[in-house]
Amino acid sequence: MILAWLFVSFLSGALPFSVWVTQLAGKDPRAVGDANPGATNALKAGGKWVGLAALLLDTAKAAAPVGLAYQIYGVTGWEMSAIALMPTLGHAYSPFLNFKGGKALATVLGAWIGLTLWDVPLVALAGISLWFILLKSSGWAVLLTLAGMGVYLWLARPEPLFFWVLGLQTVLLVWKHRFDLRAKDKK
Repeated sequence: MILAWLFVSFLSGALPFSVWVTQLAGKDPRAVGDANPGATNALKAGGKWVGLAALLLDTAKAAAPVGLAYQIYGVTGWEMSAIALMPTLGHAYSPFLNFKGGKALATVLGAWIGLTLWDVPLVALAGISLWFILLKSSGWAVLLTLAGMGVYLWLARPEPLFFWVLGLQTVLLVWKHRFDLRAKDKK
């Protein structure tokens, strides 16, 4: 059963909604910005409504399988940490896009919605907003947001599962943002 959850979660995350929604508007998110097929480039290519649709769909494609597995079917432990990582891996390395994908921030948010519903996603959104305003460097903004999420989890929800999920997501996001982490702050 766990293998089925892993497959469904990966496949759900791999659906390139940002590309599809932007193409409906006659654009391609991979032709702008950093050329990643994600919600930020959908916004740049297609405007605010296309970007919002891409963000919501990319978030939902992770929230749905993670939330079903954790909240409804009660999957826990290392199995759940792997299931929670799969939509992010699917988005980052989508077989629909020749195993190329986005930086996976929306799917990380979606996974946390599936796991905790609202509190950790709110901490993440507040953190990423603050750090983007202060730094303008996406890699460092992401890393500091993840650190803030870790502090919040340690203080408010010290469940081992959540630390495993955050750790696995951090490794993947550091890899996906490695070039941004090397860049100097743009301010």
